[in-house]
Amino acid sequence: MAKKTIRDIDVAGKKVFVRVDFNVPTDDDGTITDDRRIRSAIPTIKLVLEKGGSAILASHMGRPVGDPAKDAPYKLNGVADRLRQLLPGVAVLKSDEVVGPKTEKLAADLKPGQILIIENLRFHKGEKKGDVGFAKQIASLADIYVNDAFGTCHREDASMLAVPQQFPAGARVVGLLVEKELQILDQLLGSPKKPMIAIMGGAKVSDKINVIEALLPKIDQLLIGGAMTYTFRKALGESVGNSLVENDKLDLAKDLLAKAGKKLELPVDHVVSDKFAPPQEVKVVEGDIPDGWLGLDIGPKTIANYGAAIGKAGTVVWNGPMGKFEDEPFQAGTRGIAEAMASSSAVTVVGGGESAEAVQRFGLDSKITHVSTGGGAFLEYIEGKSFAALGAIDDK
Repeated sequence: MAKKTIRDIDVAGKKVFVRVDFNVPTDDDGTITDDRRIRSAIPTIKLVLEKGGSAILASHMGRPVGDPAKDAPYKLNGVADRLRQLLPGVAVLKSDEVVGPKTEKLAADLKPGQILIIENLRFHKGEKKGDVGFAKQIASLADIYVNDAFGTCHREDASMLAVPQQFPAGARVVGLLVEKELQILDQLLGSPKKPMIAIMGGAKVSDKINVIEALLPKIDQLLIGGAMTYTFRKALGESVGNSLVENDKLDLAKDLLAKAGKKLELPVDHVVSDKFAPPQEVKVVEGDIPDGWLGLDIGPKTIANYGAAIGKAGTVVWNGPMGKFEDEPFQAGTRGIAEAMASSSAVTVVGGGESAEAVQRFGLDSKITHVSTGGGAFLEYIEGKSFAALGAIDDK
């Protein structure tokens, strides 16, 4: 998908509205616990400033409910502070409103080389409603629109669709992050380096069915992990003990097993526990899982098998953890996949969400070819869905 980028236009002396995705996790006191999405936007922001423009940044965060006290943790003050740390010497201003006279004044006074962050877009009811009047207020702040929020590209919120529609042709582009995401995805879906392996984890077969079906004609091998393993295993008539199973999706799993044939590989051993939460007994089993036990990670033989396959691959795409990786006893599977990908010479792509969280937690994100900032957007793009938000951007 060839879209015009921030590199293709002159921003000198202009105000550039950049829709970013700063929906970052925070702890109870509002401290940002993972700033990857903020850091991912820095190249676009820097380019705007280096080319003589000023940047007006806008993002959503969390799910505000309209109660000022309850919504206080969703203010973007912490994001502004983190940007000041990442861009020393750059003036980073923050408005305490989304649109209105304060924001309009700050935007009007913004000088080249400066940044203005407006308040959480979801604090205004017009954002989720795609309100055109709200979009016009936002568009009036700037001369150019930049979409650098890949994680929200599958949404049709006002800032993603109605706002760019207010800008003239030639002034609607994508940023460097979205450009890279689209290049990687188009390579995966177009002419990937062979052999190509997909690794799918997570809890539910139903969440990944469309992605798996879209990838099957393109891939040479599909490695399954996570709790969805046990829906497949039960569909094959095997005992899965107390493991999580989508009993209403067994026919779906059987159909997928038939379609995939020898391409689909299931774990041969499992790390199981007698309880979901500590204190718990943990052991490794092969084959059937005994009654009273539930699978919470892939076992060591599976880790070795999957690692060997990754080592021979030309392209590897991974979405979904192999187990309950947030707990140390069930971390080895997800870590093993991450380490195999990090040491591989293949084109390696991690599809956002918990998989991205894992590779960062293990300190391996810099060794992966691309770690997507979009979970849902990544999967929907692979499924072949069209994004209206990208349709609003100028083609090259």
